Amino acid sequence: MTTRILTGITTTGTPHLGNYAGAIRPAILASQQPGADSFYFLADYHALIKCDDPQRIQRSRLEIAATWLAGGLDPDKVTFYRQSDIPEIPELTWLLTCVAAKGLLNRAHAYKASVDKNVEAGEDPDAGVTMGLFSYPVLMAADILMFNAHKVPVGRDQIQHVEMARDIGQRFNHLFGQGKDFFALPEAVIEESVATLPGLDGRKMSKSYDNTIPLFTSAKDMKDAISRIVTDSKAPGEAKDPDNSHLFTLFQAFSTQAQCAEFRAELVQGLGWGEAKQRLFQLLDGQLAEKREHYHQLISRPSDLEDILLAGATKARKIATPFLEQLREAVGLRSFRTAVQATSEVKKKAAKSARFVSFRDEDGSFRFRLLAADGEQLLLSRSFADGKSAGAVSKQLQQGGEADVRVEGLGFALWLDGEQVAEGPQFDNAEAREAAIQSLREALAPQAD
Repeated sequence: MTTRILTGITTTGTPHLGNYAGAIRPAILASQQPGADSFYFLADYHALIKCDDPQRIQRSRLEIAATWLAGGLDPDKVTFYRQSDIPEIPELTWLLTCVAAKGLLNRAHAYKASVDKNVEAGEDPDAGVTMGLFSYPVLMAADILMFNAHKVPVGRDQIQHVEMARDIGQRFNHLFGQGKDFFALPEAVIEESVATLPGLDGRKMSKSYDNTIPLFTSAKDMKDAISRIVTDSKAPGEAKDPDNSHLFTLFQAFSTQAQCAEFRAELVQGLGWGEAKQRLFQLLDGQLAEKREHYHQLISRPSDLEDILLAGATKARKIATPFLEQLREAVGLRSFRTAVQATSEVKKKAAKSARFVSFRDEDGSFRFRLLAADGEQLLLSRSFADGKSAGAVSKQLQQGGEADVRVEGLGFALWLDGEQVAEGPQFDNAEAREAAIQSLREALAPQAD
């Protein structure tokens, strides 16, 4: 079975070690597994929520594209594209917005954090909150659901958004699916050991905290950043606690089990922090030096990157364009020409699929039901003393017998040759009753064909 994997990175800054370990590396490894159908994208629409500097967004798109490819992503084996090159994404976002509950979005972590910060400062709860920030989970849901991703590699702080995508997708399926699920329900995938790397100060590595370790700028910049990692004040020779060391957590994320065990033992035995930082630099530089060189080659050829991304967008739209047409059809955004034709064909198909079902009641009498194509009961006959009599009436109806539908309150009865032979269910209102009578007439008419 093919598993579709999808993930993206917001284009608001230069990729750092946390981006690579927490999202890019595990996603690239996942794309190399047998049975994987991988979709990776630059989340540049998401970037507009956080950043109003066009130059920064443009530069970040270039850097992140180069990072994915330098990290080992093969554009011939995956679908690699920019979010903004897929016009179906914003249209799907609107369709999903119309079914997404505001209460669900009220619970989004990013929105709640902004509100809490405003309240603590004594400001209006929604001060500075844009609709982009508030509806961010819906855009993310569109990214995921457009391609019916099964697995979504994310950081731990993004699990909620994948769960929201499930909720929104389920809601759309329920409202418009009519027995068909348009959207697969995605699952978040997290590599537990490196889901969230600590930055230089011990907090989550993030551009917003200015505590990142650069990934591909230069070996010198990486070494300088590592030298600023906050450690305790224990001197060389004193035992260190690896389990409470941000430096050890970073080392663990890139080392083999044997390397990690050796480094842990040396820290416990008193390895100095200066030497420990040098060991971390050597480990990272050994793994990233060749990728760094490839990265700079890609950055120097932006036209080649553009060609790769546009080819990926073409590949992605071969899926997105016809799928969106199905979704438009489902919600009623249909061509007047095709809508009339489709309605006629659906009614004809539904009518021809209507069927009579005979059965024997508990008291020994015989009855029949007329069921619509979807299994809904349109008619229930009166009791007949024997199966032959019940069969004769149902056969007469199937052959176009002159049936008379008579309204009775919020229900109706079916008369044949001056005798009541069946009745419909009771309805909540007259409109529902009339719609059922119309369905009954359509179901009975083709029986004479």
